[in-house]
Amino acid sequence: MYAYVVLDPEDDTEGIPAWDAGGVAMPMVGADMKMAERLKPMALAIAKRSGAKITLCRFEVRTELETFEP
Repeated sequence: MYAYVVLDPEDDTEGIPAWDAGGVAMPMVGADMKMAERLKPMALAIAKRSGAKITLCRFEVRTELETFEP
């Protein structure tokens, strides 16, 4: 999984930024690099507008925490 992670310079916390997809906040994550590249222009715009550092991260290890079944 790929995710853009924003560092809040005021309190040194991290989070996933979101972009406005027609009134719906969409988190800036993707299953592959192709999607990460599509989100890149939005990440750059958010970084410029907010002044916060945004880093593209790749997460490789899957840890299943809980499963829900019908």
